[in-house]
Amino acid sequence: MNRPSVVLPGALALALAGPAWSEHDIEFVQEHLPEVMMDNRYATLPVWDLGTGQRSTAYQFQAAYASASAGDLNIAGPLLSMSATRSLSSRTRLGAFGFYDPLRLHADHDRRPLQTLFAPETPIGRPVDAEFSHLDGTATDFGAGLFWARHQEQGLLGEHNWVVGVLWQRVDLKDYRFDYAITGGPQAGLQGQLDFDARYDHITPFFGLEVPRTRHDWMFTPHALFAYPTPRRGIRGHITGPDFDISGDTASAGNGKHFGDPSLTLGFTITYLPAHLSIDAGTLLTQQVLEQQIHKGIESNWLLSVSWAPGGNRTAF
Repeated sequence: MNRPSVVLPGALALALAGPAWSEHDIEFVQEHLPEVMMDNRYATLPVWDLGTGQRSTAYQFQAAYASASAGDLNIAGPLLSMSATRSLSSRTRLGAFGFYDPLRLHADHDRRPLQTLFAPETPIGRPVDAEFSHLDGTATDFGAGLFWARHQEQGLLGEHNWVVGVLWQRVDLKDYRFDYAITGGPQAGLQGQLDFDARYDHITPFFGLEVPRTRHDWMFTPHALFAYPTPRRGIRGHITGPDFDISGDTASAGNGKHFGDPSLTLGFTITYLPAHLSIDAGTLLTQQVLEQQIHKGIESNWLLSVSWAPGGNRTAF
C-alpha cells in the first residue's frame, strides 16, 4: 500500500473528528477574551443623556448581556451599572457611577497552538499543537468613576453633549484554567495544566460625544466613546507538566505588556421618553464588527444593553 492512500484518509478522519485548528495560540486568545469584556463595559457606561431633562439630580440604571467566543472558548454574562448626576449649571452636569460585571469563562474542548511567552523556559518546544479542555472559570470586572458632561446647542453638529471622565476598574480572573495535551511534535502525548489566573487594576480616562435628536416621544442618540486603560500589564500565567511548575508574566520575561488595550466604542441609543427606557441598538452591531477587527481571534461578540432613567422631562439638558 502506498503512503498517500494511508495519509489522506487519516487526515480526513482527523478533520472530521473535531473542530478545526485555530491559527491563534492559547496565550494570544485568552488575553483577548477579557479585553473584549472590558470594551463591552466601556460601550455600556451609564454616562449618556437619556432625556432626564431639567431635574437637578438624575439617576440611571443599566443592564446588559454579553457573549464573546473564540473557537470553543467563551466568556458570557451580565453587565450591571448605575449612575447619579447633578446639575452644576444649565449646561453642565457632574456624575458618578459604579459597575459590576460577573462573567463566566467556559470551554469543553478547544484545539490551537500552545504558547507561553510568560514562561519562555518551559521544557516544551513551543508553539506546538495542543488540545485544551475543562475551562470553567470566572472573569469579574468591577469599578467606579466620575464624569463631567457639557451640553452644546450650536456648531457643526447642532445639539450635542461632550462627556469626559475617569474610572478605576479591576479585572479579576479566577479558575481561568485549562487541561492541555500536546498533540504534535516529539512531545506528543505530554499533559499538564495551564492557568491565567490574575488580577489586573487600571485607571481609565475616557471621553465621549453624543448627538441626541428628539422626534415626538422618542430620542435617537448616536454616540462614541474612547477609553484608555493605564497602565498596560504583562500577561500572567502558570503552567505545570511532568517534573515542572513555572509561573511568570510577559513583562518580566521581556515579552512586553499586552493586557489593557485602548478602546473605541460606537453606539446608537433609542429612548422612549415617557418611560425613559432605552436600548442601545448600535452596540449590538458595532461591538460584533469592531471586536473581530481589534482583537484578532475573536469570532463573535454579542452585546445587548438597556437603560432606565426614572422621571424627568426632556425640556433642557
